[in-house]
Amino acid sequence: MARYKRIDKGLKLLPVDLSRQLLPGTFEHALSHLIDHELDLRVLDERFKNDESGAPAYAPSVMLKVILFAYSRGIIRSRDIEQACRENIVFMTLSGDSIPHFTTIAGFIRELEDEIADLFTQVLFLCDAQGLIGREMFAIDGVKLPSNASKARSGTRAEFMRQADKIEVEVKKMLERHREADDQTLEPNLAEKENERIERLKQDAAQLRGWIKDNPEDRRGAKGKVRKSNRTDNESAKMATDKGVIQGYTGVAAVDSAHQIIVEAQAHGTGNEQALLIPVVEAMRDLIEEDSLVTADAGYHSEDNLEQLEKLNVEALIADKGLRKRDERFADQDKHKAKPDPLWDKSAGGKKTRRFGPKDFHYDEEDKVCICPAGEFLYQNGSAVAIRGREAVKFTGANRVCGPCPLRDQCLRHPQRTPVRQVVFFTGKTRRSHFHTERMKRKIDSEEGRRRYGQRFATVEPVFANIRYNKGLNRFTLRGRHKVDTQWKLFCLVHNIEKLAHHGYAR
Repeated sequence: MARYKRIDKGLKLLPVDLSRQLLPGTFEHALSHLIDHELDLRVLDERFKNDESGAPAYAPSVMLKVILFAYSRGIIRSRDIEQACRENIVFMTLSGDSIPHFTTIAGFIRELEDEIADLFTQVLFLCDAQGLIGREMFAIDGVKLPSNASKARSGTRAEFMRQADKIEVEVKKMLERHREADDQTLEPNLAEKENERIERLKQDAAQLRGWIKDNPEDRRGAKGKVRKSNRTDNESAKMATDKGVIQGYTGVAAVDSAHQIIVEAQAHGTGNEQALLIPVVEAMRDLIEEDSLVTADAGYHSEDNLEQLEKLNVEALIADKGLRKRDERFADQDKHKAKPDPLWDKSAGGKKTRRFGPKDFHYDEEDKVCICPAGEFLYQNGSAVAIRGREAVKFTGANRVCGPCPLRDQCLRHPQRTPVRQVVFFTGKTRRSHFHTERMKRKIDSEEGRRRYGQRFATVEPVFANIRYNKGLNRFTLRGRHKVDTQWKLFCLVHNIEKLAHHGYAR
């Protein structure tokens, strides 16, 4: 019978030379060499005023090494980073066998708001010096991630006022029931639980009233429309994703096609991607050369953005929403959309009743007559209406006809409160110039345009896959746009340093 040497996995006291634990070619070796020999950290040294008094602080170089290496391994929580510094030999090496407290780690990340942009730029210059930035094509895209904010605490000031009124009414009713039950003997535990619930409701109402007092104005979007505020993090926003609605931020990245280096990273509390394109392009303006190409998907397409890009003299390929419908390569995409999603079932629990659409109404374009599915004529109340850049004709029903109509439930989404049905028929473009959009369509539909735009997906999507899944960033853990922007830049910084390590830096 074969005999083998004994395997002992118990506690050992071993002499370890920490200086020999970082192997050349690894991410941690490149990270340590970069911070020790390349980055100028004087901007971080200016934080400390303890040269004559006060306790010694952890060196910013140590904190940066520990945090960036933790992010590269998908460790985001400051408590987990502290534990790794206590147990993991690589963390011990990077920290110089010190164990920063988790509050120190969290505080260091929170206070990096202004300095992180300088560090990101320094690493970007090094990537350029190593020949990793080609400047041929830049792909811009974004990812929507949840933040450390409660989606349930979103609403307008009017909605918060109604919530506070509702809670106060409920508290009054509960107190009245208490007074009526004074003569009755209640179990002590039940009475105590009731009193605790009343106190919690009072605190909730007081918090709502306090927030309303501290925020006299509603949050508004770029066009002045009222947007929902959030009492946990008012700079975050509700965003629609393919996995449902989240409360969070959009992390935007501009990626160079040569070696997938992130040349610009920003985080914004809005789901409107159109408003984010120009700020990103302007931030990376120094890297864009005359023959450089900027690409982005349909979420960033608008006539105003295309016009602004032309003013900036930036060559771009920005897809529109009808790109895939015009591309014969996506002719069979409907059969794939019909397949069930293995990650998330988007179908509703019950079968929805089909409502009448414009196709169910008979519209005579010559006589300008519209007849509804019930056989009644509708009145024309707009012959040249502009809706989203398109000319349209509007028709509306009469109260005497729509009121008693037996098809109201099939015709109206809210038959209880909507009096009549309106229907719109699009006829063509408005007189407003869409020169830039039409020109972009012709350019992106050309053989050369399709070829060059096709590189966008392979440039930017692997970067997000690396950050989200390999690095474990499935949500932002901080609050406030500046802090979330710092965390997003730190993860993008890890990605760029990883690229440096893979291409032989510091070997």
